[in-house]
Amino acid sequence: MSVRIGIPKTLSYYVYYPLWEKFFTELGAEVVVSQNTSRRIVDDGVKETVNDACVPIKLFHGHVLNLKDKVDYIFIPRLVSVNGEQIYCPKFLGLPDMIKSTLRGLPEVIAPKIDLRKGRFELLKIVYQVGSILTKNLLQIYSAFKEAKSYFEDFNNLLKEGYTVEESLKLLEGEEVNVDLGQEESSLKVAVLGYPYITYDPYISVNMIQKLRGLGAEVVTTDMLTHRQLDKQKPKLKKDLFWTFSGEVVKAGYHYCETGEIDGLIHVTAFGCGPDFMVDKLLELAAKDKEDIAFMTLTIDEHTGEAGIVTRLEAFVDMLNLRRKH
Repeated sequence: MSVRIGIPKTLSYYVYYPLWEKFFTELGAEVVVSQNTSRRIVDDGVKETVNDACVPIKLFHGHVLNLKDKVDYIFIPRLVSVNGEQIYCPKFLGLPDMIKSTLRGLPEVIAPKIDLRKGRFELLKIVYQVGSILTKNLLQIYSAFKEAKSYFEDFNNLLKEGYTVEESLKLLEGEEVNVDLGQEESSLKVAVLGYPYITYDPYISVNMIQKLRGLGAEVVTTDMLTHRQLDKQKPKLKKDLFWTFSGEVVKAGYHYCETGEIDGLIHVTAFGCGPDFMVDKLLELAAKDKEDIAFMTLTIDEHTGEAGIVTRLEAFVDMLNLRRKH
């Protein structure tokens, strides 16, 4: 029977899951993903966390509990820095410790420290450290990582075409996706910017991207931009933001406002997220400089109702359509 490794379907799942899933599978492990976010997972997570934790952290606890009795290991990497410059939110850095100290009776946690500021060979060290749990064959580990990298590149290319994370994963598995990305030139274009674990989670974002598509808008995201396009926006910041996701969101907002290719910008943020208070203001000011770009902030927490979000999205799109007519 193969070793079962659990991956919580939240936080870094929406960025790195294809890489990890392919790597573990190539080494003979069975990857088990927690169920889609649901009211039960949210409630379970809320019970185990402090009140002032942001909703993504509460969600993560719920997803880990969902995996608890199904796997031999749970994969919770300590993400520090992947680009050699910016670092992840402190809650990402302390996630393995938080989970181990809060939840009881968990299977063994695989928690490699991923800090690529340490040098060019650091990634290979991490790969061998994690892979050696499943096999001591270094050639097999390297081969698995090579396959995983190629798979991960294909995934990111699909994101750049405009597909969501789940749509991209289905396409990689050879499944059909009933999505028409070829919107008419006359259609509205709306940038939905936020951290991937919020914007792509269908439950917590109340299917925001799909709902905007249904209202006739073309949706663009941070993931549709290249690193070069994002880096071009660095000079606009007096100092680059410390946090990885925050910096990407701000630079994506600057890019879309500079090119003028969007009609509206929606910033999706989690209630209680410290860095997002600054990100939101920077995006608001960027949109304010462009008279023809409307801006809206949507704040999400565990109590957010679908009806309220849908009403605001419909009103936002109606306003954009009216502005176009006049």
